[in-house]
Amino acid sequence: MEKRIVECVPNFSEGRDKNIIRQITSAIEAVEGVKLLDVDPGEATNRTVVTFVGAPEAVLEAAYAGVKKASELIDMSKHHGAHPRMGATDVLPLIPIAGITLAECAELARGLAKRIADELHIPTYCYEEAAFTPARRNLAVCRKGEYEALPDRMTRPEEAPDFGARAFDEGIAHTGATAVGARDFLIAVNYNLNTTSTRRANAIAFDVREKGRPVREGGSPVGKPLKDEKGNTIMQPGTLKATKAIGWYIEEYGIAQVSMNITNISVTPLHVAFDEVCRAANARGLRVTGTEIVGLIPKRALIDAGKYFLKKQQRSTGISEAEIIKIAIKSMGLSDLKPFKPEEKVIEYLLEADNQGKKLVDLTCDGFAEETASESPAPGGGSISAYMGALAAALGTMVANLSSHKAGWDARWEEFSNWADKGHALMRELLHLVDEDTEAFNRIMAVFAMPKSTDEEKAARSAALEEATLYATQVPLRTMQTAYKTFEVVKAMAEIGNPNSVSDAGVGALAARSAVLGACLNVKINAAGLKDRTVADKLVADAVALAADAEQMEREVLEIVESKIK
Repeated sequence: MEKRIVECVPNFSEGRDKNIIRQITSAIEAVEGVKLLDVDPGEATNRTVVTFVGAPEAVLEAAYAGVKKASELIDMSKHHGAHPRMGATDVLPLIPIAGITLAECAELARGLAKRIADELHIPTYCYEEAAFTPARRNLAVCRKGEYEALPDRMTRPEEAPDFGARAFDEGIAHTGATAVGARDFLIAVNYNLNTTSTRRANAIAFDVREKGRPVREGGSPVGKPLKDEKGNTIMQPGTLKATKAIGWYIEEYGIAQVSMNITNISVTPLHVAFDEVCRAANARGLRVTGTEIVGLIPKRALIDAGKYFLKKQQRSTGISEAEIIKIAIKSMGLSDLKPFKPEEKVIEYLLEADNQGKKLVDLTCDGFAEETASESPAPGGGSISAYMGALAAALGTMVANLSSHKAGWDARWEEFSNWADKGHALMRELLHLVDEDTEAFNRIMAVFAMPKSTDEEKAARSAALEEATLYATQVPLRTMQTAYKTFEVVKAMAEIGNPNSVSDAGVGALAARSAVLGACLNVKINAAGLKDRTVADKLVADAVALAADAEQMEREVLEIVESKIK
């Protein structure tokens, strides 16, 4: 249920004409569902780097719109700049942010490359994770010789683009070629040091960066660099893969920093890099006093970091997202130089701020109760059932967290942390279903507003009503299935959790049973409106069986609870 978010960072071969740049970015922003994060033009490079994010489908459409507009406005036959380039849209990487894998982005990139070639007649190469051959993973291979080499490369089998190969013509002369790819998120991060020495900061950077440092004669830091038989400098690799780093002095802060690009956070996560820079600094008598994130960061980088540091403390990770991120901020000193505000630095939070609709789960307890009591038919029993299930999961999670911190149970912290993680995930899923149940009701209401003057309109309305009713039946069944899973957590906590909280596990079982049975009523009443009785009967049968299982599980948990509180 995690939102699928992709980032796109196209580089357009225009960095001087603000009107052209504005037209390109306007075409991107015109696509609903994308957010433009940054526009960075360079006069010397005559190149603009644009960053936007959104759902995969919206991002693909916006990327296509940007490429199309750039092909109309930028004439590559007249382009000159300091940066390597071969097309009006020079490179266009897709980057997974949330709910989507790098491999999936690679497939999307290939599809986009084909569409650009087929519909816009722009030759396209696929690079990095989207490459069809190992050699073309390297962007430099795809862009070899730049724009000027395209007449020779277009029809040579080993040099031709992946899509849109043809003899060099007026169209290619105007648009050039484009490289479309997929890569992991690049984090730009600076580690603050308690020194003003650039040389010492550089030494740490060379210790950790993947490239490492030159091997010198006699092992002396001032010795002559050694060469291999081909005349290349022999390098001693650093300890962190997928990183680039240098040391520098920042006059504004009066400190030296290790400035690092983490090019693949799946290979080297932010927290791993932090710990390794701390180790390398300590070995040289220095300390890392904090961390500065340059630009934006995906939420998963902070969540992974927070959980990593909690585990080092032998603390439960089954806590709220906000608390996990707070641990990450404190552990890595992200507010060392200036306050780190997640709502301004985390990509997902920026998107949420732009899409703030009225959600039931965002209401206060009082507000939720008043909204339920109002004359509006939604939220109704389905949303209330989902919320009862969320409370059941929350109670099980609470007992797990209390157990993980119980004095004398230190050796079992991870066991209970795992239970807390499971309970917390179920709680989040059920909270999502609170609003989804109301959305299901609203879909049915929307159908009633559809026109029904003609036979075609009546048929369309009938089909839409059947589809909306099916959805409104499936959602409470999902609530039942998810709420039922909470019994595993509350039963385990009744059996092995902190005995002082066994009654809380019992209340969790009561809430879980109510959630399942309440949602069952919604399945039945909505299934009654389905025309497809085979489907309806199957959904009701599944719901009735699950309700019976829930009643049995409630009895089992309550027997355990009663036996422990007598």
